[in-house]
Amino acid sequence: MSDARLISTFLEAQAAELDAAVNTQLAYARDLNDFSGWCTVHKMDLMEATQTDIESYLVDLEASGLAQSTRARRLSAIRQLYRFSFEEGWRADNPALRISGPKRRKLLPKTLTEAEVDALLSASRDSGRAGDRLRNTCLMELLYATGMRVSELVSLPVSAARGNPQMLLVRGKGGKERMVPLSPPAQGALVKWLKRWDETEETARIAKAATPSKFLFPSRSKAGHLTRHRFYLMIKEFAVAAGVSPANVTPHTLRHAFATHLLAHGADLRVIQTLLGHADVGTTEIYTHVLEERLRDLVLEHHPMAQD
Repeated sequence: MSDARLISTFLEAQAAELDAAVNTQLAYARDLNDFSGWCTVHKMDLMEATQTDIESYLVDLEASGLAQSTRARRLSAIRQLYRFSFEEGWRADNPALRISGPKRRKLLPKTLTEAEVDALLSASRDSGRAGDRLRNTCLMELLYATGMRVSELVSLPVSAARGNPQMLLVRGKGGKERMVPLSPPAQGALVKWLKRWDETEETARIAKAATPSKFLFPSRSKAGHLTRHRFYLMIKEFAVAAGVSPANVTPHTLRHAFATHLLAHGADLRVIQTLLGHADVGTTEIYTHVLEERLRDLVLEHHPMAQD
């Protein structure tokens, strides 16, 4: 079996059996194709690689200056490929099984203050033409009110926003759905954008007999909706207009701000886990760093030994 066919079969199995998200499959494909290219340079096939070969590949990645997180991710993809090959009976062993890769450091997520978020939201309301301002406001209010991943936000079907404006149906990683509540400002922005959306789609349908878009934020992109890259650039523009450093602002920063601000105001960690769509509460625990200052103040204020 050729390397390309092996990788393709593995990805198909991931999609069918584990319902792996498209972005996850693309990441696997990039990582495994890079390893396959390395094997080709060293005159071997993927099915011939040994533990020593994989370790040499990882050493080369480190020598090339590749980030620790990227090397760990590539080893994870290689492990899963060989585990799949072993389970299918194509190999008698898993050469990556005993390799201990670089441990990922748990870095505190970059976040924003509540004042900075307010400035970004305000900037989105004043950016672009009238129709764009309604869309931009809706995008930003939904992102901060729900903590959605940017891929979840831009690909929202318009059907998910119909009905009860107090809740939004989000389809996350692995196709898992969750309901997230909307804040009053987000509800208002969504209602106004849906009204404009209906007017625009009706005009387009009459003029061109076109089928209405199924997406809440349609565009002329190949996917049919606003792309992650376009929204990434938009949020940088909002940052400039708001006087916030663009280097500190990304769609994911708003997701971190959502979780951090909720936790700082007393929300339960399990609730935040559900809202973010984390499969493991351990992923959510990284936000507990915001509790340190609040806990210190509580001790200094209420502990009897602190009164002195």
